[in-house]
Amino acid sequence: MGLFDKIKGELIDIIEWLDSSSDTMVYRFERKDNEIKNGAQLTVRESQVAVFINEGEIGDVFPPGRYQLTTQNLPILTTLKGWKYGFNSPFKAEVYFINTKRFTDQKWGTPNVFYIRDADFGRVSLRAFGTYTMKVTDPVKFIKEVAGTSGDFTTDQIKNEMRSLIVTRFIDAIGESKLALLDFAQNYKDLSDFCQQKLGGEFSEYGLEITKFLISSISLPEELQKKLDEGTGMNMLGDINKYAQMKGADAMSNAANNQNGGGGVEGMMGMAMMQQMMNQQNQQNQQNQKQTVNNPPPPPPGLNFFVSIGGQQAGPFDMNTLKQMIAQNQINKETYVWKEGMPNWMAAGQVSEVAALFGAVPPPPPPQ
Repeated sequence: MGLFDKIKGELIDIIEWLDSSSDTMVYRFERKDNEIKNGAQLTVRESQVAVFINEGEIGDVFPPGRYQLTTQNLPILTTLKGWKYGFNSPFKAEVYFINTKRFTDQKWGTPNVFYIRDADFGRVSLRAFGTYTMKVTDPVKFIKEVAGTSGDFTTDQIKNEMRSLIVTRFIDAIGESKLALLDFAQNYKDLSDFCQQKLGGEFSEYGLEITKFLISSISLPEELQKKLDEGTGMNMLGDINKYAQMKGADAMSNAANNQNGGGGVEGMMGMAMMQQMMNQQNQQNQQNQKQTVNNPPPPPPGLNFFVSIGGQQAGPFDMNTLKQMIAQNQINKETYVWKEGMPNWMAAGQVSEVAALFGAVPPPPPPQ
């Protein structure tokens, strides 16, 4: 290498960053011992911000654009360096490029189960998973609070802290929502919006913005989920005996299809459980029948008729009383009777219910 090439390498003319990654948040311009000379070209592309740092102090910040570095567009660095009348010699400064694009599909999830108290199921353990999107909105704060002097800072270096923050605020949001366990699924969007709002202030402390927060699933313990599925099946069939028959048939089918014999034991256990459920249902039915025998329902109301005797309305009389009155010759087939629902008074012999009583009453005994 000639002397001219060495001098040219030490004096950087173009400062830029071509990002070929998908997860780099901060990139420090590689200069080693190189120096930046007066008039060097700085190129900041869309979704980038360039930050100059001099001996650990934040200097000038450049949004997207193309710049020729002079004392006019380096006011802070000029003050730090003490360039009162400009500069002609090269200077040393660290240049950090901040990626301000949105980093999508960031995963979050509860590493362990968490517990809630539900009105229907009591104390229940849950797990939750989802994704979120973030972006750098305050490059200076992000460097100070997060990236520091790291020369190549990626999303992997901050995801654990963000995940812990998200899980904490998510559990708080679940508690504040007061939602019933069975209502979670239909309220994912509202819960997601609520969590995003709560996390907004937390992320801003890092110079970040959470632009989207999504809940993918809130899963129940396997045992509870199985019970809910069983209950749903019973509700759909509406008859525990039919449900037991279906489960028994499934168990027998599984046992027949399993040549290793393992399914046979499972099938027998399933059939035994269904048989137990059927026995419990039969016992309940027998108890209901006993209660019915011991406490029979009241008899249906009898027929009551009014009777016209001597031009005066009498009654109402039930059928037994009418039968006695017929036997005592107090009324006959020509006597007018009426009951509720009849349009007019009619002769007793023309009303089927009363006419039948005349045949049930024996005639007077013959004389001695």
